Amino acid sequence: MKKILGGLMALTLTVLVGCASGPAPAVGVWAVEMNTPLGALPATLTVNADGTGMMAADGLGETPINGISFDGNMFMFEAEVDAQGQSLVLEFNGTVEGDSVSGEFGSDFGAFGVTGTRR
Repeated sequence: MKKILGGLMALTLTVLVGCASGPAPAVGVWAVEMNTPLGALPATLTVNADGTGMMAADGLGETPINGISFDGNMFMFEAEVDAQGQSLVLEFNGTVEGDSVSGEFGSDFGAFGVTGTRR
């Protein structure tokens, strides 16, 4: 009986801890600046807790973010953008510290840095 009660207590604690933890630190709307080979490009990233999101930037339009994954304060995703008529896949890896984000996009043209703040 003690083992059953102990197991139920452990299960209850696990569920409560899981419920108490909030969304991943990356969830939110971010004003970022991408340091591309053509210069600085401001953009908006929207990261949702369910792993969906959007990226919007002048000259690139608005595109869905695919495959968002979270690992602590790190997050990753891919976005396919139309860069002057050419389809380009951007692979993002970044870290959130409070209301700041930093990371980089990998692309066919090399990696470029990204920094930003939560709106």
